[in-house]
Amino acid sequence: MRTVLIANRGEIACRIIRSCKALGLGTVAIHSEADARALHVELADAAYPVGPAPAKQSYLSVPAILAAAEASGADAVHPGYGFLAENSGFARAVAAAGLTWIGPDPDSLDDMGDKERARLLAKAAGVPILPGSARFAARELQGLDAAAREVGFPLLVKASAGGGGIGMRRVDEPQDLSKVAEATQTLAEKSFGDGAIYLERLVPKARHIEIQVFGFGDGRAVHLFERECSIQRRFQKIVEETPAPRLDPATVATMGEAAVALCRQERYRGAGTVEFVVDAETGAFYFLEMNTRIQVEHPVTEMTTGLDLVALQIRLAAGETLEELTHDAIRRTGHAIECRLYAENPSMNFLPSPGTLKQFRLPPPDRGLRIDSGVREGDAITFHYDPMIAKLIAWAESRDAAIARMRACLPASWPNMAMR
Repeated sequence: MRTVLIANRGEIACRIIRSCKALGLGTVAIHSEADARALHVELADAAYPVGPAPAKQSYLSVPAILAAAEASGADAVHPGYGFLAENSGFARAVAAAGLTWIGPDPDSLDDMGDKERARLLAKAAGVPILPGSARFAARELQGLDAAAREVGFPLLVKASAGGGGIGMRRVDEPQDLSKVAEATQTLAEKSFGDGAIYLERLVPKARHIEIQVFGFGDGRAVHLFERECSIQRRFQKIVEETPAPRLDPATVATMGEAAVALCRQERYRGAGTVEFVVDAETGAFYFLEMNTRIQVEHPVTEMTTGLDLVALQIRLAAGETLEELTHDAIRRTGHAIECRLYAENPSMNFLPSPGTLKQFRLPPPDRGLRIDSGVREGDAITFHYDPMIAKLIAWAESRDAAIARMRACLPASWPNMAMR
């Protein structure tokens, strides 16, 4: 492996470029017309246009991305997160083009990308799952009411191909089920090209805990502890931390073992996250989904373990065995918290607020403060892409100290960010 094409944009593209450079690898950025002068384009060794601003015509265009890889001489592709990161068709197309895919096996993308199938695989691996239904294909809702009675209310209507909180809606009363199911199918078809849904019991008082895993593709796997992701808006994470506060260590250990069992059964390769919902009243935990990619919130794990997850992805794809990455060798120190900064309008229900970053100055990073961003002062936040401006990650020896550091950082940031 000599040169990696990053099939993404923004902060995650910048993040991958840093790891590539640390490993002595060349980097190729792709960009839409709107991102021609973006930070990730500036940081890469080379950059190639892939189409107009709309993502469907650029960052989701497999032919354009593969053409850029061929033209640049890249021999590997890292998908980042979002866009095509969990698209098995893209992974197979990359391999068919003779390039190294830096990610899980396409079969794993298929297995875990279908949320209803993933539930069944988790159950087969001995991982607890919530009561749920079989899938209902697009515009096929016969038997929905009977399935809902069996699952029980309150419940969630979930897109089978969904992820990241998209295509997931709560239903408290039977009379609302049909309308919500139809709306979710419409959204799922629009967002994922697959309108299939399923029902799952809702845990009203729940915590969202995820386990960072890393598999070697041969039945071996390790976990790198847990992350607390319960602070969300519209099922979208906005604050994450590790260790999870006030969570029984025995429960964390059991969750880690369950996550590793699923990875071993799947012969999973690379970085991934097994997500659980934890009943805040009983302490019981249940499988939610598996994300087969690097997560937005991966920096809190890196800050507490000292490991570079992106570099590990790349090294494994390059053929290294990573025999040194054993569970006994993985140590966690201190506490880390991540806050995501968005260009949103709170007075309009936090709708995206596109514009130009007229002023953008953050405190300087140091050992206890990491800043991941893909924009600079003067850059535009457009309506074409996610409105995240940056991620602030604070680390300290204790949770209280990490919170204090984050509290000191955030007020120092607000007066220095302005958009027009």
